[in-house]
This record gives sequence, C-alpha cells and structure tokens, in this order.
Amino acid sequence: MYGAIEAGGTKFVCAIGNENLEIVEQESFPTTIPEETMRLVENFFKKYQQDLESIGVGSFGPIDVNESSETYGYITSTPKKAWEYFDFVGSLKKSFDLPIFWTTDVNAAAYGEYVQSYEQSNSNIVYYTIGTGVGGGAIQNGEFIQGFSHPEMGHMKVVPHPEDSFKGNCPFHNNCLEGMAAGPAIEQRNGKKGQEIPVEDPFWDIEAYYIAQSAYNTTLMLSPDVIIFGGGVMKQEHLIEKVRKEFLNLINDYVKTPDIKEYIVTPKLGQNAGTVGCLALAKKLVTKK
Repeated sequence: MYGAIEAGGTKFVCAIGNENLEIVEQESFPTTIPEETMRLVENFFKKYQQDLESIGVGSFGPIDVNESSETYGYITSTPKKAWEYFDFVGSLKKSFDLPIFWTTDVNAAAYGEYVQSYEQSNSNIVYYTIGTGVGGGAIQNGEFIQGFSHPEMGHMKVVPHPEDSFKGNCPFHNNCLEGMAAGPAIEQRNGKKGQEIPVEDPFWDIEAYYIAQSAYNTTLMLSPDVIIFGGGVMKQEHLIEKVRKEFLNLINDYVKTPDIKEYIVTPKLGQNAGTVGCLALAKKLVTKK
C-alpha cells in the first residue's frame, strides 16, 4: 500500500492506494493549523501503518524541495501564517518511519496526469492549476523541472487586457497570473464567485486572455507536448475553448504546436490528479532502480 497527502490551502486529501494506483480509501480534512490538521492526517494513516511502503506528499507552497537545505521538507513563506516554516516532512517522520516523497501540490497533479494519461505517448507535459491560487509544474522525461527550488509559474507577469482596469490582488506582484486570474481575483473584480458568473458574461474573455498568456509563455520557453489546465476555475467547461482561441491569436502562427484540442486540455483525472500523483510518487520512491 502507498499513502498520498494532497495538502491544499483549503483542505487536505489523504488516501491509501494499491500497486495499481487505485484509491482504496480517501478522506479529507480542513486546513486549519498544523497541530489539528496533522493529527487528523496521522490518525488516518495509522490504520494502515503495517502495510504502508511510503507516502507521497504534494503541498501548497512555497515549499523547500532542495534536499541539501536545512529547511528541506518545510513549507516556507506561505501567506497561511500558521503554516509558515512548518517542518512538514519532519512532523510526518515522527509518526511514520517511511520514505516520503515531497513536492508541490501542482507537481503531484502533473505527475498523476503524466503516469495515467501521457507517459507512453508524451515525454514532456506542463500542468497548471487555476483555483484559489495559480501554480504550475513541468515534467520532462518523467522528472520534474526544477533547480534551487520549484517553479512559481503562477507569478509570471501578464499583459493587462485592454478592457480590464483591475490591478491584481497579489501582495507581491502587480498583474501576475495569480493576481489577475485566480479565484479570489475573479471574486474581487466581479463581486461574485466564478460559478455565479453567467457563461455569456464578457468577463470570461478577459479570464481566458490571461490563462492563454501562460500557455503562450510556456510554449515559447518549454515547447511541451501538452499543456493541462486544472483547478476550480477550469470547471467552467466553456473556458478551455476560449483559452485555445486566445492562445492561437497570441501565438500568431509563430510556432506550429500539436493539434490545439490535444495541446491545451483539461485533466483526464479531474479532481483525482493530485491524489493519484502522490500515490505514484510514493510508489516511485521505493520501486525505482
């Protein structure tokens, strides 16, 4: 058995999976303070402690993924103050003497999509989550693209839409992707949540314009085989077609990508991408040669 922890800013999703990455049991808990949430996490896994081989963790961030760093395994400068510089991996290790794979929540979702849908046909993928925040993860030949830290694709600068006067709500950067297109930005700009905004509202053209810019930048920097957009905002089924249209306008035939309906897509695993990814990373940790 393998364990998965998808540690999100709103909730933690914990799961047990088997050798085939099938979810055997799954439970979620609110993300409150470390003492409360981690106690629930540990209680969930203790039932399976004798059978667990390893645990994969995909966490909200920023996090420290540099294994030579003194704060490896920590959540670092997160806006969620209770979790700032929390030793996540160290806390787990106190309860479970097991190998632990530690990465970002969006990397985990990217890996889930990769192993279940693209590994046999596409070696390079990029996954964005557009939700409460915006994050991106990239996989090349089965490995995450990262250096001293993990990518922070959600904070790339975007060009404001000509009809958009909103300045962004990111406390660090004006008009970055997250500050202009994440769920809180949608609500702050419109006075209502995305799911309450009609499909025909012209705002969706503005939203698509920002998301398409991330696809444009990603295409020119990484030339992936596929770009996947997940997260709560992308549950608006009409949005992906608008993003494709805006992307084609932006790229302006400069490079030839794969067929647009296969190049810019939504997750095949839906909301389970992160959990499956964590299970796959846990398995990889103990089975790699």
